[in-house]
Amino acid sequence: MSKNVSNDIIIRDKRQITLPRKLCEQLGIAPGDRLSLHIEGDQLVAKPKKSVALEALQELHRIFQTSDVTEKELLKTAQRVRRELVAKEYGRKA
Repeated sequence: MSKNVSNDIIIRDKRQITLPRKLCEQLGIAPGDRLSLHIEGDQLVAKPKKSVALEALQELHRIFQTSDVTEKELLKTAQRVRRELVAKEYGRKA
């Protein structure tokens, strides 16, 4: 990432904001991308959803690596759960 960019922005009547282009470029986001917002202390923190998803995937990978579950067992269980969900939702086998 490039150096930190800091800008003042205005919250408009409908609580909308416009993010400056340089800030978007630094985050790697573009029009149509989604952000995850949360509050840390007295700060509003915005993260690109794709980085939130990547962090979740990395955490799942870490948990999987430290468990005794094999990939084959995981896939078998996922297939069984999928069949059960399809049967419950649509009343038929998947």
